[in-house]
Amino acid sequence: MNGASREALAAARERFDALTDNTAVDASKLADELSAVTALLDREVSLRRVLTDPAQPGEAKAELAARVLGGQVSGEAIDLISGLVRSRWSRSRDLVDALEQLASAADLVAAERTGALDNVEDELFRFGRIVSSSSELRGALTDRRASVSAKAGLVRELLGGRAHQVTERLVIRLVTHPRGRSLEAGLDELSKLAAERRDRTVAVVTSAVPLSDRQKQRLGEALGKLYGRKMHLNLDVDPEVLGGISVRVGDEIINGTIADRLDEATRRMAG
Repeated sequence: MNGASREALAAARERFDALTDNTAVDASKLADELSAVTALLDREVSLRRVLTDPAQPGEAKAELAARVLGGQVSGEAIDLISGLVRSRWSRSRDLVDALEQLASAADLVAAERTGALDNVEDELFRFGRIVSSSSELRGALTDRRASVSAKAGLVRELLGGRAHQVTERLVIRLVTHPRGRSLEAGLDELSKLAAERRDRTVAVVTSAVPLSDRQKQRLGEALGKLYGRKMHLNLDVDPEVLGGISVRVGDEIINGTIADRLDEATRRMAG
């Protein structure tokens, strides 16, 4: 997102945080409601365009949203959505993207309240690696001929009892409503959203051999100093990694010509 949409999303996140700071708000229910509205607006293009029409007064759009959704979702969800449609959006689709982000964030709040956010973050990453390594599984989860219930059932079969329920909910939502994204891109977005929930940056670390707890701690500290933020390490092992270790932070790959930026971390790990 850019321009007006970026500002609208930032304001929506502030309202969302204020709402979910109240533990009386059922975060899982809010996630389901926002997800349902996401699907509605993704499907009903004309409604989406009306709700994002810059020529229409914000209050009129909020009243329309309340009329359409009244009795179907909670007052908290309607208040949040009313704030979204009062804002200006660069593209009508950006409103739907924002709603989807907030739905996922609500599920992550539910995980955070039970102390399971770290587990969910790690499970999303590991599931992404499994999907990347299995073309058969990826094909089954992205098959356009497969029904929504079939895809959801496959995810439950894979993750049921093995992963946190929030992880399962997020993955089911992604595979049943991909909205034009690849499965890998969607899982990466969810992993980043979980990291942002804890005000951290994700570093994907691929090493030739598993890192010890001490090495992980030192690497995390060094990267934290380098980027000025607390880092969460998603770890993967690949014996063919050149030089023994590769680190990806966002779009930046730390190796080759910028490997000197990790010299300090390497020396500390060896110490």
